[in-house]
Amino acid sequence: MKRLAFLLIFAACAMPASFAQEANDHVQIGVFADYLRLSQTKTNFAGLGGRLTFTGYKVLKFEGEMAYDFDQVFTEGFTDTSTGTVAINRSNVRALHGMFGPKLEVGHFPIHPFVTVKGGFVDFRFDNRPATFDTFASTVEGLRSRNVNGVVYPGGGLEGHIGPVGLRLDVGDQIYFNGGAHHDLRVAFGPYIRF
Repeated sequence: MKRLAFLLIFAACAMPASFAQEANDHVQIGVFADYLRLSQTKTNFAGLGGRLTFTGYKVLKFEGEMAYDFDQVFTEGFTDTSTGTVAINRSNVRALHGMFGPKLEVGHFPIHPFVTVKGGFVDFRFDNRPATFDTFASTVEGLRSRNVNGVVYPGGGLEGHIGPVGLRLDVGDQIYFNGGAHHDLRVAFGPYIRF
């Protein structure tokens, strides 16, 4: 009987501490390295992004993210059918994509899986200027006058944390719509801080 009473008292004392751990998880702020495989041109993009996550209800979270994929150069060839002349040009392509949507955590293990579905936009931009903060800022400023495509992103991944610092890996299919649906592999990995 004494052991049962001791166990109940210990459980009652430990329960607020376990809820306090979850109470520290209202907001997550993170950065990530981004990889995008563009299926139309079979081109690999890499870039950086940021993410902000809010807890909706226990395992349901809402998050917004934006990533800027740096200049990826690929060569295109054009043939003039009347003269037979072949011209080869370099295309400097960059991608800016932003998404928002829910994330559902599947378990509360030290490393736990999650699934997500997000919606947003992607803007592919041809630009031969160097990739700097100025070119990123002008890309964001010019979104309304650009060719912006809608995006749906079903995906999932793993995340884990020790205290307030964690790591996260996402893998999914970034589907953008431009004359039909285009399926592109997207992988993101990076740290986050929760509070």
